[in-house]
Amino acid sequence: MTLVMGILNVTPDSFSDGGLYAEVDAAIARGVQLAHDGADLVDVGGESTRPGAERVPVEEEIRRVVPVIRALTQAGVATSIDTMNAATARAAVEAGASIVNDVSGGLADDAMAGVVADLACDYIAMHWRAHSTEMDGRDTYEDVVAEVGRELDARVDALVAAGVGEDRIVLDPGLGFSKVTDTNWPLLANLDAWSRGRRVLVGASRKRFLGAAIARPGVDAADPGVREAATTAVTALSAQAGAWGVRVHDARAAVDAVRVVSAWENAARPEGWQA
Repeated sequence: MTLVMGILNVTPDSFSDGGLYAEVDAAIARGVQLAHDGADLVDVGGESTRPGAERVPVEEEIRRVVPVIRALTQAGVATSIDTMNAATARAAVEAGASIVNDVSGGLADDAMAGVVADLACDYIAMHWRAHSTEMDGRDTYEDVVAEVGRELDARVDALVAAGVGEDRIVLDPGLGFSKVTDTNWPLLANLDAWSRGRRVLVGASRKRFLGAAIARPGVDAADPGVREAATTAVTALSAQAGAWGVRVHDARAAVDAVRVVSAWENAARPEGWQA
């Protein structure tokens, strides 16, 4: 079944939940709750990548994430680290994280590929063209599926050349990153075309392109909170399309969606249904 990755932002400025879990105790409690709700992994991030966000010093990022990852690991909660920085990735894995989730796919820090190769952990490489302060201006595609596919192929080649096992790489299309609204949908509708059969993580949770899709009178599409049902719809469709994982704020809703898809697919098999 599709893996559910619960989002835990230990930041003051993330677009949906910034500030809610900036304190260590609150972050730990939230991570435990996500696991209780069924998340297979809790993805801990200490630097916001929302549109327009400024960079955080690496030392501050490490200070935010390592105590939380260490405590969750001790509590038996599986974690990943959401970071663009090699030093943070190393510190987080040493504290217990099992996966490095890098929204830059290794482009933001030249040392990342070597560190991941040394750590021998799974690595999520997202499609990325620019930092948050510049990314909206890079939504320039003639064929978004073909271009994202080529750019991710280049990242895989570079990572493998640096010693990262290809079987350890998961690809993320970077929904909302250098893709403002309409350019996100072809990537969701054509997962196999750009992923070339590799494992795929879909991170659509509460993003603004969902708001644009559900906008109508009486719906404040600019409010991330109203995008949860749309997120769950994308989770179900991603699971049906064979995504390796989904990255979400509401783990319980995502787990329910994945299980419904699994039950539906099992019933469609010849041995799965009997009169």
